[in-house]
Amino acid sequence: MPQNFVGCDREQELLLPPSLREWLPEDHLAWLVLEAVGELDLSAFYRAYREDGHGRAALDPAMMVALFLYAYAIGVRSSRAIERRCRDDVAFRVIAANRAPDHATVARFRVRHEHALAELFAQVLALCARAGLVRLGVVAVDGTKIAAAATHHATRSFEEIAREILAQAAELDAAEDELHGDARGDELPVELRVAGDRRKRLREAKQALDAEREADARPVARDRVQRLRECRRRLAEDFELERRLIAEHDAWLAAGIASDGSRRMTGARHNIKPYRLTELGDRRINVTDPDSRNLKTTRGWVQGYNAQAVVTEQQIVIAAEISTESLDTANLRPMITAAEEELHAAGVSDGLDVVLADAGYWTNSAIEALAAEGLRPLVAPDADRRKEPRPGRRGGLYDFMRRVLATDLGGELYRRRQATIEPVFGQIKANRRADRFLRRGRSAVRSEWRLLATTHNLLKLYRHRLATA
Repeated sequence: MPQNFVGCDREQELLLPPSLREWLPEDHLAWLVLEAVGELDLSAFYRAYREDGHGRAALDPAMMVALFLYAYAIGVRSSRAIERRCRDDVAFRVIAANRAPDHATVARFRVRHEHALAELFAQVLALCARAGLVRLGVVAVDGTKIAAAATHHATRSFEEIAREILAQAAELDAAEDELHGDARGDELPVELRVAGDRRKRLREAKQALDAEREADARPVARDRVQRLRECRRRLAEDFELERRLIAEHDAWLAAGIASDGSRRMTGARHNIKPYRLTELGDRRINVTDPDSRNLKTTRGWVQGYNAQAVVTEQQIVIAAEISTESLDTANLRPMITAAEEELHAAGVSDGLDVVLADAGYWTNSAIEALAAEGLRPLVAPDADRRKEPRPGRRGGLYDFMRRVLATDLGGELYRRRQATIEPVFGQIKANRRADRFLRRGRSAVRSEWRLLATTHNLLKLYRHRLATA
Protein backbone atom coordinates (compact mmCIF):
# COMPACT_ATOMS: atom_id res chain seq x y z
CA MET A 1 0.00 0.00 0.00
CA PRO A 2 1.58 3.37 -1.00
CA GLN A 3 2.28 6.10 1.53
CA ASN A 4 -0.54 8.56 2.09
CA PHE A 5 0.13 12.33 1.93
CA VAL A 6 -1.97 15.44 1.50
CA GLY A 7 -1.66 16.68 -2.06
CA CYS A 8 0.70 19.61 -2.86
CA ASP A 9 -0.04 20.66 -6.43
CA ARG A 10 1.27 24.19 -6.96
CA GLU A 11 -0.10 24.30 -10.50
CA GLN A 12 -3.67 23.90 -9.29
CA GLU A 13 -5.65 27.07 -9.89
CA LEU A 14 -7.39 28.24 -6.73
CA LEU A 15 -10.56 30.25 -6.25
CA LEU A 16 -10.08 32.50 -3.23
CA PRO A 17 -13.08 33.27 -1.04
CA PRO A 18 -15.04 36.09 -2.71
CA SER A 19 -15.54 37.95 0.61
CA LEU A 20 -12.66 39.47 2.57
CA ARG A 21 -14.60 38.56 5.71
CA GLU A 22 -13.71 34.93 5.05
CA TRP A 23 -9.97 35.59 4.88
CA LEU A 24 -9.42 36.10 8.62
CA PRO A 25 -10.92 34.57 11.76
CA GLU A 26 -13.49 36.68 13.59
CA ASP A 27 -11.23 37.31 16.58
CA HIS A 28 -8.30 38.66 14.54
CA LEU A 29 -6.71 41.95 15.58
CA ALA A 30 -7.38 43.45 12.14
CA TRP A 31 -11.13 43.43 12.74
CA LEU A 32 -10.71 45.24 16.06
CA VAL A 33 -8.57 47.89 14.35
CA LEU A 34 -11.16 48.41 11.61
CA GLU A 35 -13.95 48.60 14.17
CA ALA A 36 -12.00 51.13 16.24
CA VAL A 37 -11.23 53.30 13.20
CA GLY A 38 -14.93 53.29 12.39
CA GLU A 39 -15.59 54.94 15.77
CA LEU A 40 -12.87 57.59 15.46
CA ASP A 41 -13.37 61.15 14.30
CA LEU A 42 -11.13 61.45 11.24
CA SER A 43 -12.26 64.90 10.14
CA ALA A 44 -8.73 66.28 10.72
CA PHE A 45 -7.48 63.89 8.01
CA TYR A 46 -10.26 64.60 5.53
CA ARG A 47 -9.85 68.38 5.84
CA ALA A 48 -6.45 68.08 4.14
CA TYR A 49 -8.10 67.06 0.84
CA ARG A 50 -10.05 69.07 -1.73
CA GLU A 51 -13.80 69.05 -1.27
CA ASP A 52 -14.62 69.52 -4.97
CA GLY A 53 -13.19 66.13 -5.93
CA HIS A 54 -10.86 67.56 -8.58
CA GLY A 55 -7.50 65.96 -9.20
CA ARG A 56 -6.29 62.41 -8.94
CA ALA A 57 -8.19 60.21 -6.52
CA ALA A 58 -6.46 59.73 -3.16
CA LEU A 59 -6.51 56.66 -0.96
CA ASP A 60 -9.21 56.83 1.71
CA PRO A 61 -7.71 58.29 4.93
CA ALA A 62 -9.77 55.83 7.00
CA MET A 63 -8.05 52.94 5.23
CA MET A 64 -4.62 54.52 5.68
CA VAL A 65 -5.21 55.22 9.39
CA ALA A 66 -6.27 51.59 9.92
CA LEU A 67 -3.17 50.48 8.02
CA PHE A 68 -0.89 52.53 10.29
CA LEU A 69 -2.60 51.44 13.49
CA TYR A 70 -2.40 47.76 12.60
CA ALA A 71 1.18 48.01 11.32
CA TYR A 72 2.43 49.81 14.44
CA ALA A 73 0.50 47.40 16.67
CA ILE A 74 2.43 44.41 15.30
CA GLY A 75 5.78 46.20 15.15
CA VAL A 76 5.91 47.09 11.43
CA ARG A 77 6.86 50.77 11.05
CA SER A 78 8.95 51.00 7.88
CA SER A 79 7.02 52.31 4.88
CA ARG A 80 8.69 49.75 2.63
CA ALA A 81 7.83 46.95 5.05
CA ILE A 82 4.21 48.12 5.07
CA GLU A 83 4.18 48.06 1.26
CA ARG A 84 5.53 44.50 1.22
CA ARG A 85 2.98 43.38 3.82
CA CYS A 86 0.14 44.82 1.72
CA ARG A 87 1.16 42.33 -0.97
CA ASP A 88 2.17 39.32 1.14
CA ASP A 89 0.16 39.46 4.39
CA VAL A 90 -3.52 38.52 4.38
CA ALA A 91 -4.39 40.84 7.29
CA PHE A 92 -2.80 43.83 5.55
CA ARG A 93 -4.64 42.96 2.34
CA VAL A 94 -7.92 42.86 4.23
CA ILE A 95 -7.29 46.27 5.83
CA ALA A 96 -6.17 47.79 2.51
CA ALA A 97 -9.13 46.22 0.66
CA ASN A 98 -6.69 44.27 -1.51
CA ARG A 99 -4.86 47.42 -2.57
CA ALA A 100 -1.12 47.87 -2.19
CA PRO A 101 -0.09 51.51 -1.63
CA ASP A 102 3.56 52.01 -2.48
CA HIS A 103 6.06 53.02 0.20
CA ALA A 104 6.26 56.63 -1.03
CA THR A 105 2.50 57.03 -0.57
CA VAL A 106 2.72 55.53 2.91
CA ALA A 107 5.62 57.79 3.89
CA ARG A 108 3.96 60.93 2.49
CA PHE A 109 0.73 60.19 4.35
CA ARG A 110 2.66 59.85 7.61
CA VAL A 111 4.42 63.18 7.05
CA ARG A 112 1.34 65.01 5.81
CA HIS A 113 -0.86 63.90 8.70
CA GLU A 114 1.81 63.91 11.39
CA HIS A 115 -0.20 65.98 13.87
CA ALA A 116 -3.50 64.21 13.20
CA LEU A 117 -1.90 60.79 13.77
CA ALA A 118 -0.52 62.01 17.09
CA GLU A 119 -3.96 63.22 18.18
CA LEU A 120 -5.53 59.79 17.69
CA PHE A 121 -4.15 59.01 21.16
CA ALA A 122 -7.03 60.65 23.07
CA GLN A 123 -9.70 59.00 20.91
CA VAL A 124 -8.32 55.51 21.43
CA LEU A 125 -7.98 56.31 25.13
CA ALA A 126 -11.70 57.12 25.09
CA LEU A 127 -12.42 53.67 23.58
CA CYS A 128 -10.46 52.07 26.42
CA ALA A 129 -12.36 54.17 28.96
CA ARG A 130 -15.72 53.04 27.55
CA ALA A 131 -14.52 49.44 27.90
CA GLY A 132 -13.78 50.06 31.59
CA LEU A 133 -10.00 49.81 31.22
CA VAL A 134 -9.10 53.27 32.59
CA ARG A 135 -8.99 53.24 36.39
CA LEU A 136 -7.09 56.11 37.95
CA GLY A 137 -6.48 55.23 41.60
CA VAL A 138 -2.72 54.88 41.11
CA VAL A 139 -0.64 56.05 38.13
CA ALA A 140 3.08 55.89 37.45
CA VAL A 141 5.30 58.35 35.59
CA ASP A 142 8.57 57.37 33.94
CA GLY A 143 10.68 57.89 30.86
CA THR A 144 12.76 55.68 28.60
CA LYS A 145 15.57 56.67 26.26
CA ILE A 146 14.92 55.76 22.62
CA ALA A 147 17.56 56.20 19.93
CA ALA A 148 16.99 58.79 17.22
CA ALA A 149 17.38 58.22 13.49
CA ALA A 150 20.88 59.65 13.86
CA THR A 151 24.26 58.60 15.18
CA HIS A 152 26.36 60.47 17.71
CA HIS A 153 29.17 60.42 15.14
CA ALA A 154 27.16 63.07 13.24
CA THR A 155 27.65 65.58 16.08
CA ARG A 156 29.66 68.61 14.99
CA SER A 157 30.95 71.77 16.63
CA PHE A 158 30.06 75.26 15.43
CA GLU A 159 33.46 75.68 13.79
CA GLU A 160 33.21 72.31 12.03
CA ILE A 161 29.76 73.22 10.69
CA ALA A 162 31.00 76.61 9.46
CA ARG A 163 33.99 75.01 7.74
CA GLU A 164 31.81 72.40 6.04
CA ILE A 165 29.38 75.03 4.78
CA LEU A 166 32.21 77.11 3.32
CA ALA A 167 33.88 74.00 1.87
CA GLN A 168 30.68 72.95 0.15
CA ALA A 169 30.21 76.48 -1.17
CA ALA A 170 33.79 76.47 -2.53
CA GLU A 171 33.24 73.08 -4.19
CA LEU A 172 30.03 74.34 -5.76
CA ASP A 173 31.75 77.46 -7.08
CA ALA A 174 34.67 75.43 -8.44
CA ALA A 175 32.29 73.06 -10.21
CA GLU A 176 30.38 75.97 -11.71
CA ASP A 177 33.61 77.67 -12.83
CA GLU A 178 34.68 74.46 -14.53
CA LEU A 179 31.28 74.07 -16.16
CA HIS A 180 30.70 77.65 -17.30
CA GLY A 181 34.18 79.21 -17.35
CA ASP A 182 33.79 82.98 -17.68
CA ALA A 183 30.18 82.71 -18.83
CA ARG A 184 27.36 84.13 -16.79
CA GLY A 185 25.68 80.74 -16.47
CA ASP A 186 22.15 81.93 -17.19
CA GLU A 187 21.18 78.37 -17.99
CA LEU A 188 21.28 77.49 -14.29
CA PRO A 189 17.98 76.55 -12.61
CA VAL A 190 15.74 79.39 -11.49
CA GLU A 191 16.40 78.83 -7.80
CA LEU A 192 20.11 79.66 -8.35
CA ARG A 193 19.54 82.74 -10.52
CA VAL A 194 19.26 85.27 -7.71
CA ALA A 195 20.99 88.56 -7.08
CA GLY A 196 24.21 88.62 -5.14
CA ASP A 197 27.24 86.39 -4.79
CA ARG A 198 26.73 82.94 -3.23
CA ARG A 199 29.78 83.28 -1.03
CA LYS A 200 28.56 86.60 0.23
CA ARG A 201 25.15 85.13 1.04
CA LEU A 202 26.82 82.29 2.94
CA ARG A 203 28.92 84.71 4.94
CA GLU A 204 25.85 86.82 5.74
CA ALA A 205 23.90 83.72 6.75
CA LYS A 206 26.75 82.71 9.07
CA GLN A 207 26.68 86.08 10.85
CA ALA A 208 22.90 86.52 10.99
CA LEU A 209 21.11 85.47 14.18
CA ASP A 210 17.33 85.26 14.44
CA ALA A 211 15.69 87.31 17.18
CA GLU A 212 13.84 84.32 18.57
CA ARG A 213 14.30 80.58 18.29
CA GLU A 214 11.67 78.99 16.15
CA ALA A 215 9.46 76.34 17.69
CA ASP A 216 11.00 72.93 18.37
CA ALA A 217 8.38 71.43 16.08
CA ARG A 218 10.09 72.82 12.98
CA PRO A 219 10.62 69.87 10.62
CA VAL A 220 14.16 68.69 9.96
CA ALA A 221 15.24 69.50 6.40
CA ARG A 222 16.18 66.63 4.10
CA ASP A 223 18.95 68.63 2.44
CA ARG A 224 22.20 68.47 4.37
CA VAL A 225 23.25 72.04 3.59
CA GLN A 226 19.96 73.34 4.98
CA ARG A 227 20.41 71.22 8.12
CA LEU A 228 23.94 72.55 8.60
CA ARG A 229 22.71 76.12 8.40
CA GLU A 230 19.92 75.40 10.87
CA CYS A 231 22.37 73.74 13.28
CA ARG A 232 24.70 76.69 13.09
CA ARG A 233 21.82 79.09 13.77
CA ARG A 234 20.70 77.13 16.80
CA LEU A 235 24.17 76.99 18.30
CA ALA A 236 24.62 80.72 17.88
CA GLU A 237 21.18 81.39 19.36
CA ASP A 238 21.87 79.21 22.37
CA PHE A 239 25.22 80.87 22.98
CA GLU A 240 23.78 84.38 22.82
CA LEU A 241 20.88 83.52 25.13
CA GLU A 242 23.16 81.85 27.67
CA ARG A 243 25.65 84.72 27.57
CA ARG A 244 22.90 87.27 28.21
CA LEU A 245 21.40 85.29 31.09
CA ILE A 246 24.79 84.90 32.76
CA ALA A 247 25.41 88.65 32.48
CA GLU A 248 22.01 89.39 34.02
CA HIS A 249 22.61 86.92 36.84
CA ASP A 250 26.04 88.39 37.60
CA ALA A 251 24.49 91.85 37.73
CA TRP A 252 21.83 90.57 40.11
CA LEU A 253 24.49 89.08 42.38
CA ALA A 254 26.51 92.29 42.33
CA ALA A 255 23.44 94.35 43.30
CA GLY A 256 22.82 92.19 46.36
CA ILE A 257 19.03 92.16 45.87
CA ALA A 258 17.07 89.10 46.98
CA SER A 259 14.12 87.73 44.99
CA ASP A 260 11.68 89.36 47.44
CA GLY A 261 13.23 92.77 46.82
CA SER A 262 15.07 92.99 50.14
CA ARG A 263 18.78 93.64 50.54
CA ARG A 264 21.02 90.70 51.31
CA MET A 265 24.68 90.21 52.07
CA THR A 266 26.63 90.92 48.93
CA GLY A 267 29.33 88.63 50.22
CA ALA A 268 26.98 85.68 49.65
CA ARG A 269 27.86 85.76 46.00
CA HIS A 270 31.34 84.56 46.82
CA ASN A 271 29.84 81.19 47.81
CA ILE A 272 28.40 80.70 44.32
CA LYS A 273 30.64 78.89 41.86
CA PRO A 274 31.24 80.89 38.67
CA TYR A 275 29.44 79.54 35.62
CA ARG A 276 31.71 78.54 32.75
CA LEU A 277 30.29 79.67 29.44
CA THR A 278 31.21 77.29 26.64
CA GLU A 279 32.64 79.21 23.72
CA LEU A 280 30.57 79.32 20.55
CA GLY A 281 33.16 77.49 18.49
CA ASP A 282 33.18 74.56 20.95
CA ARG A 283 29.41 74.09 21.12
CA ARG A 284 28.16 70.90 19.49
CA ILE A 285 24.95 69.70 17.83
CA ASN A 286 23.89 66.67 15.81
CA VAL A 287 23.61 67.63 12.14
CA THR A 288 21.44 64.64 11.20
CA ASP A 289 18.72 65.30 13.79
CA PRO A 290 19.37 68.66 15.51
CA ASP A 291 16.52 68.10 17.97
CA SER A 292 18.02 64.89 19.37
CA ARG A 293 20.45 64.85 22.28
CA ASN A 294 23.23 62.60 23.56
CA LEU A 295 21.45 61.07 26.56
CA LYS A 296 22.92 58.98 29.36
CA THR A 297 21.34 55.57 30.00
CA THR A 298 22.15 52.63 32.24
CA ARG A 299 23.90 51.04 29.24
CA GLY A 300 25.91 54.06 28.21
CA TRP A 301 25.12 57.02 25.98
CA VAL A 302 22.58 57.13 23.18
CA GLN A 303 21.77 59.81 20.62
CA GLY A 304 18.03 60.05 20.98
CA TYR A 305 15.02 61.29 22.92
CA ASN A 306 13.56 60.83 26.38
CA ALA A 307 10.13 59.27 25.78
CA GLN A 308 7.83 60.06 28.71
CA ALA A 309 4.62 58.25 29.71
CA VAL A 310 1.98 58.17 32.44
CA VAL A 311 0.50 54.70 32.94
CA THR A 312 -2.33 53.26 35.05
CA GLU A 313 -2.10 50.05 37.05
CA GLN A 314 -3.89 48.30 34.19
CA GLN A 315 -0.98 49.45 31.99
CA ILE A 316 -3.08 51.85 29.94
CA VAL A 317 -1.01 54.82 28.77
CA ILE A 318 -2.86 58.05 29.61
CA ALA A 319 -0.16 60.49 28.49
CA ALA A 320 2.78 60.22 26.09
CA GLU A 321 5.17 63.07 25.34
CA ILE A 322 8.77 63.63 24.24
CA SER A 323 11.58 65.35 26.15
CA THR A 324 15.10 66.16 25.03
CA GLU A 325 16.49 66.35 28.57
CA SER A 326 18.57 63.47 29.87
CA LEU A 327 17.22 63.99 33.40
CA ASP A 328 13.55 63.49 34.24
CA THR A 329 13.54 66.25 36.87
CA ALA A 330 11.56 68.82 34.89
CA ASN A 331 8.95 66.38 33.55
CA LEU A 332 6.89 65.40 36.61
CA ARG A 333 4.32 68.18 36.67
CA PRO A 334 4.12 68.64 32.86
CA MET A 335 3.39 64.93 32.41
CA ILE A 336 0.66 64.94 35.06
CA THR A 337 -0.84 68.04 33.45
CA ALA A 338 -0.70 66.30 30.06
CA ALA A 339 -2.41 63.24 31.55
CA GLU A 340 -5.24 65.36 32.94
CA GLU A 341 -5.69 67.05 29.56
CA GLU A 342 -5.74 63.71 27.70
CA LEU A 343 -8.29 62.29 30.14
CA HIS A 344 -10.48 65.35 29.71
CA ALA A 345 -10.26 65.05 25.92
CA ALA A 346 -11.17 61.36 26.22
CA GLY A 347 -14.24 62.22 28.29
CA VAL A 348 -12.94 60.67 31.52
CA SER A 349 -14.26 62.61 34.50
CA ASP A 350 -12.41 60.72 37.23
CA GLY A 351 -9.37 62.48 38.67
CA LEU A 352 -5.89 61.21 39.51
CA ASP A 353 -5.04 60.25 43.06
CA VAL A 354 -1.65 58.65 43.82
CA VAL A 355 1.26 59.53 41.51
CA LEU A 356 4.32 57.27 41.60
CA ALA A 357 7.73 58.30 40.27
CA ASP A 358 11.33 57.28 40.87
CA ALA A 359 14.12 59.43 42.29
CA GLY A 360 14.88 60.95 38.90
CA TYR A 361 11.72 63.08 39.20
CA TRP A 362 12.50 64.51 42.63
CA THR A 363 12.01 68.27 42.86
CA ASN A 364 10.48 69.97 45.88
CA SER A 365 8.58 72.52 43.80
CA ALA A 366 6.90 69.96 41.53
CA ILE A 367 5.92 67.66 44.40
CA GLU A 368 4.52 70.54 46.43
CA ALA A 369 2.57 71.78 43.40
CA LEU A 370 0.98 68.36 42.85
CA ALA A 371 0.09 68.10 46.52
CA ALA A 372 -1.49 71.57 46.38
CA GLU A 373 -3.72 70.32 43.55
CA GLY A 374 -5.07 67.51 45.74
CA LEU A 375 -2.85 64.72 44.41
CA ARG A 376 -0.74 62.38 46.52
CA PRO A 377 2.72 62.14 44.95
CA LEU A 378 4.98 59.31 46.07
CA VAL A 379 8.41 60.14 44.66
CA ALA A 380 11.52 58.42 45.93
CA PRO A 381 13.91 61.06 47.34
CA ASP A 382 16.91 58.76 46.79
CA ALA A 383 17.89 56.07 44.34
CA ASP A 384 17.27 52.49 45.44
CA ARG A 385 20.92 51.80 46.05
CA ARG A 386 21.17 54.58 48.67
CA LYS A 387 20.05 53.43 52.10
CA GLU A 388 21.16 56.36 54.23
CA PRO A 389 19.72 59.88 53.81
CA ARG A 390 21.78 62.56 52.11
CA PRO A 391 23.26 64.86 54.78
CA GLY A 392 22.85 67.99 52.68
CA ARG A 393 19.14 67.37 51.97
CA ARG A 394 17.85 66.58 55.45
CA GLY A 395 14.65 68.14 56.73
CA GLY A 396 11.35 69.28 55.26
CA LEU A 397 9.81 67.41 52.37
CA TYR A 398 12.85 65.14 51.97
CA ASP A 399 12.53 63.62 55.45
CA PHE A 400 8.74 63.52 55.20
CA MET A 401 8.83 61.47 51.97
CA ARG A 402 11.37 59.08 53.46
CA ARG A 403 9.05 58.51 56.43
CA VAL A 404 6.06 57.94 54.13
CA LEU A 405 7.92 55.39 52.01
CA ALA A 406 9.13 53.64 55.17
CA THR A 407 5.52 52.86 56.19
CA ASP A 408 3.85 49.62 55.10
CA LEU A 409 1.24 51.40 52.98
CA GLY A 410 3.70 53.84 51.42
CA GLY A 411 6.20 51.10 50.63
CA GLU A 412 3.50 48.82 49.19
CA LEU A 413 2.19 51.59 46.94
CA TYR A 414 5.62 52.62 45.69
CA ARG A 415 6.55 49.01 44.88
CA ARG A 416 3.75 49.01 42.31
CA ARG A 417 5.58 51.60 40.22
CA GLN A 418 8.04 49.31 38.51
CA ALA A 419 5.47 46.61 37.77
CA THR A 420 3.10 49.25 36.39
CA ILE A 421 5.19 51.14 33.85
CA GLU A 422 8.34 49.14 33.06
CA PRO A 423 6.42 46.34 31.24
CA VAL A 424 4.89 48.99 28.97
CA PHE A 425 8.32 50.17 27.85
CA GLY A 426 9.49 46.58 27.49
CA GLN A 427 6.50 45.65 25.35
CA ILE A 428 6.97 48.64 23.06
CA LYS A 429 10.76 48.54 22.73
CA ALA A 430 11.42 44.79 22.81
CA ASN A 431 8.27 42.97 21.70
CA ARG A 432 7.39 45.47 18.97
CA ARG A 433 11.03 46.35 18.19
CA ALA A 434 10.51 50.10 18.58
CA ASP A 435 13.92 50.77 20.12
CA ARG A 436 14.75 53.45 17.55
CA PHE A 437 12.67 56.21 16.02
CA LEU A 438 12.43 56.17 12.25
CA ARG A 439 11.78 59.87 11.70
CA ARG A 440 13.73 63.01 12.56
CA GLY A 441 12.75 66.12 14.45
CA ARG A 442 10.90 66.55 17.71
CA SER A 443 7.46 66.91 16.12
CA ALA A 444 7.90 63.78 13.98
CA VAL A 445 9.29 61.80 16.91
CA ARG A 446 6.43 62.94 19.15
CA SER A 447 3.93 61.75 16.53
CA GLU A 448 5.70 58.38 16.31
CA TRP A 449 5.86 57.95 20.10
CA ARG A 450 2.19 58.80 20.55
CA LEU A 451 1.27 56.39 17.75
CA LEU A 452 3.21 53.67 19.57
CA ALA A 453 1.35 54.49 22.80
CA THR A 454 -1.96 54.57 20.92
CA THR A 455 -1.44 51.10 19.48
CA HIS A 456 -0.30 49.84 22.89
CA ASN A 457 -3.70 50.87 24.27
CA LEU A 458 -5.39 49.34 21.23
CA LEU A 459 -3.69 46.01 21.94
CA LYS A 460 -4.88 46.23 25.56
CA LEU A 461 -8.42 46.77 24.31
CA TYR A 462 -8.08 43.83 21.91
CA ARG A 463 -6.90 41.45 24.65
CA HIS A 464 -9.63 42.68 26.97
CA ARG A 465 -12.28 41.86 24.38
CA LEU A 466 -10.78 38.42 23.78
CA ALA A 467 -10.80 37.75 27.52
CA THR A 468 -14.43 38.83 27.93
CA ALA A 469 -15.76 37.26 24.72
